[in-house]
Amino acid sequence: MTLNSEKRTVLKAEGIQRILRRMAHEIIENNEGTEQLVLIGIRTRGVPLARRLIAMIKEFEGTEVPLGILDITLYRDDLSTIGEQPVVHKTEIPFDITGKKVILIDDVIYTGRTVRSALDALVDFGRPDKIKLAVLIDRGHRELPIRTDFVGKKVSTSQNELITVFLEETDGEDKVFIEENNY
Repeated sequence: MTLNSEKRTVLKAEGIQRILRRMAHEIIENNEGTEQLVLIGIRTRGVPLARRLIAMIKEFEGTEVPLGILDITLYRDDLSTIGEQPVVHKTEIPFDITGKKVILIDDVIYTGRTVRSALDALVDFGRPDKIKLAVLIDRGHRELPIRTDFVGKKVSTSQNELITVFLEETDGEDKVFIEENNY
């Protein structure tokens, strides 16, 4: 797979910050506060996004919402195609999710397969009251009947484009861009 050097910027740091503040307010409003609320970030970039949302919710509401970290590697339906020895990271959900309002956080939603894997993984940890999905970027092209509940930005893409999210915590800067995928 080779990438074309032409990249179009979708979001810069200020835009990401503004979007996350709005999403934090929407999460609070939709859940009528923070009681029984937990945020679970999907590795890799869903985790720093969840941490940022938790910090904003604490700023707005004065309460700290628990953070869970979910690795979906072993739940993927394409596990055999991602390599002979896929890297499995630790899932860290140090609380019971039974009866909780779970907000699942990811950076980009595309086909819906990552979210399906995350849902499969979550049921191993309990039976939440409800699970809602928050994503920074929704690029469309679903292959599964999965919808987002909290969306930062919808971005129309073609099948041969990639959305790349850089976050300060993982990549040294905040930005989102689109580039051609020439494979």
